[in-house]
Amino acid sequence: MGENIKSKKAVALKFDPKEDSAPTLAAKGRGYIAERILEIAAEHDIPIREDADLIEILYKLELNQEIPTEIYTVVAEILAFIYKINKKVGHEEL
Repeated sequence: MGENIKSKKAVALKFDPKEDSAPTLAAKGRGYIAERILEIAAEHDIPIREDADLIEILYKLELNQEIPTEIYTVVAEILAFIYKINKKVGHEEL
């Protein structure tokens, strides 16, 4: 069976290397809010990555809080993946 919509979680990270020292939590939600986060990402061609373990860590953060140093490597891999996709589709920056 599929995941119950009420238990679904989503987060969004924000990172501008010119302004930010680390990615920060821009949005988080569960249920309907999680669905809206995913819809907005899709509407703006923002890549979506599913990682249940990472979402549990990020979901505990406060909005606008920098990600913990312990997960920099994982988030850096995700950002590298996104930059690569953007380059392939012709976007210069996020």
